[in-house]
Amino acid sequence: MTYQLPRDFQIKFEDLRIVADGLTRPECVLALSNGRLVAANGSGGYSVIESNGKVRHVMLKAGSDRKYVPNGIALVPSGHVLFADLGAQAGGIFSIDGSGNLATVHDTLNGEPIPPSNFVVNDREGRLWFTVSTRLQPRTKAWSHDIADGYVAVVDSKGVRIVADGIGYANEVAFSPDGQWVYVNETYNQRTSRYPLRADASLGPKEVVASYEGADFPDGLTFDTHGGAWVTCIGSNRLIVLRPDGLQQTVLEDTDTEYAQILAQKLRTKTLTQVDMSTAGRTRLGNISSLAFGGPSLKTAYLGCLLGTCIRAFDSPVPGMKPIHWDRDVLLPAS
Repeated sequence: MTYQLPRDFQIKFEDLRIVADGLTRPECVLALSNGRLVAANGSGGYSVIESNGKVRHVMLKAGSDRKYVPNGIALVPSGHVLFADLGAQAGGIFSIDGSGNLATVHDTLNGEPIPPSNFVVNDREGRLWFTVSTRLQPRTKAWSHDIADGYVAVVDSKGVRIVADGIGYANEVAFSPDGQWVYVNETYNQRTSRYPLRADASLGPKEVVASYEGADFPDGLTFDTHGGAWVTCIGSNRLIVLRPDGLQQTVLEDTDTEYAQILAQKLRTKTLTQVDMSTAGRTRLGNISSLAFGGPSLKTAYLGCLLGTCIRAFDSPVPGMKPIHWDRDVLLPAS
């Protein structure tokens, strides 16, 4: 079957529209069938964006000295938001309700605390998947091509277990439209890889699908219905589609070339720091970190980011794959 995305499809920065502003580190975005968006709130909670742009924040209640940093988020049938905690020392998966009450879902694995955690997602069998980018602390020690100690874990009726290890800074995971593969971005190893998915949630041997150069650090990962994988890259601020024919197609870029060269050099020399990644140079996109397809026909693409305060959107020629949370609704704060 011929892939439906035109080879010449590109979006300019000026074509993007802001659909929400006043956000804090909206790293991950979920789109719902009722028109709402849910975004991670890096100050400790989540933000709900109505179709008219109105924003409401649900923040964790005070009472803990621990600083939680919601990174990846997921929405369960009850309306609770789950988040992967990318804290400085510890991680895990936690739940928030509409009043800001916190509950621990999983914060240990094999009797040990889960390290700072990156991403969390449901699947259609009711299982929960999450990633830990690295076991090293601080995480910047893993910002090189030589470190690969991240993992993918799954939670099901058997408990919590690691199903893929030795990943070079494990970031977002996504399931292929046919359900046969689990894809994962290896951000600072600059690769997208995949594993055959078995019925018992175990994974087969790893295959590298794509490699990247320069300051293309793959972060977000989302499929369209035709099998294209849409990859958001921090550093370069590029959106790259991995076409089913194996080609990489850049559909959006707002790259500060000079700064990207600095980032690429520092990655190669193992000198990349948190300070380096706390800015995107002169780019206006603020390190795009995720993409969610939504809208009535799933052809609206929403971009989350690490360094900005807004969610931008554009129209896609192809629809996204319907996410597992599509027909769910989120718990809202009391009016």
